[in-house]
Amino acid sequence: MNEIYDVIIIGGGVVGCGTARELMRRKAKVLLLEKTNDICNGQSKANTAIIHGGYDAKPGTLKAKFNVLGNAMFDQLHEELDVPVQWNTSLVVSFSEEGHASLEKLLDQGRQNGVRGELRIIDEAELRQREPNVGSEAKEALLVGAGGIVCPYELTVAYAENAAMNGAEFLRNAKVTNLKKLENGNWKVVSTVGTFETRAVVNAAGAYSDVFNNMVSEQKVHIRPRRGEYYIVDKKYRDVFHAAMFQLPTKMGKGILVAPTVDGTVLIGPTAEDIDDKEDKRTTAFGLAKTLREAARTWEHIPTRAFITTFSGLRATGDKGDFVLGEPEDAPGFFNCCAVESPGLTSSPAIAK
Repeated sequence: MNEIYDVIIIGGGVVGCGTARELMRRKAKVLLLEKTNDICNGQSKANTAIIHGGYDAKPGTLKAKFNVLGNAMFDQLHEELDVPVQWNTSLVVSFSEEGHASLEKLLDQGRQNGVRGELRIIDEAELRQREPNVGSEAKEALLVGAGGIVCPYELTVAYAENAAMNGAEFLRNAKVTNLKKLENGNWKVVSTVGTFETRAVVNAAGAYSDVFNNMVSEQKVHIRPRRGEYYIVDKKYRDVFHAAMFQLPTKMGKGILVAPTVDGTVLIGPTAEDIDDKEDKRTTAFGLAKTLREAARTWEHIPTRAFITTFSGLRATGDKGDFVLGEPEDAPGFFNCCAVESPGLTSSPAIAK
């Protein structure tokens, strides 16, 4: 524990690696500790790959603020890091006349949140003109011009590569086991690859970010992982939909999505199942059947013989209903990026900055 770091980051996902990149702009001495054998092995690897416009988060929340700020940074990320970004729009589809009020609420939230670009409700005729393959029950939709798609692991890797080129250190298979405040105001970080001293800690540990917050602060956070299961469809069907096709959201999330990816495949999912095991990334017969059943409202004739693979991911769903960011009052020098679930990917460049 000889040298002292300016910042140690716990977690090598999109927020941790993005933060490492931002800190290197300031010539900081930075170490990132990732518990698995590679970066982008957790929540950042398995998600919907969407750049959210910012209409869905409750006005005044950190989710609303950082979603809109992050969304506006992706063109610059594309230019600086050569990360593929496509602004293909998002459509939030209502399948009943009763859904109109909910679309109006999302439209109003989007305006309050400052969503950039086109944001309006389109009728069934325009919806079918834009997306002729949408399901027969579709009535109208919220058009979000600032909706886009990105490759989450390419973004995370690009963040990490750029940070490393500018001097950030990365250690993998480096599970953090303890944190302790030292008398000099610094932090001692104990890990499976050694013990380190740092002036500040950034907690970007995804589903485990509550563990580290609760080690050092009386302001407790509790994360329950939420599992989402997905299908990927062959590139042969890349032109079935242009936009990312959302269904009207529920309290469990944004519903089953059907969306093109920047790789040319089609993504279907996710489910939203609250579980207790933070490592349980199984796909299940029940979850996959539910994915198909609900997605069929958007895409009635899903080509099941064209499935490439299935997968699942975990979202770090906290008990506060919002991101938990910054220093707890009783733990100066410890900075949370905690409970960063959707729209965490979109928010990542703004959270990092």
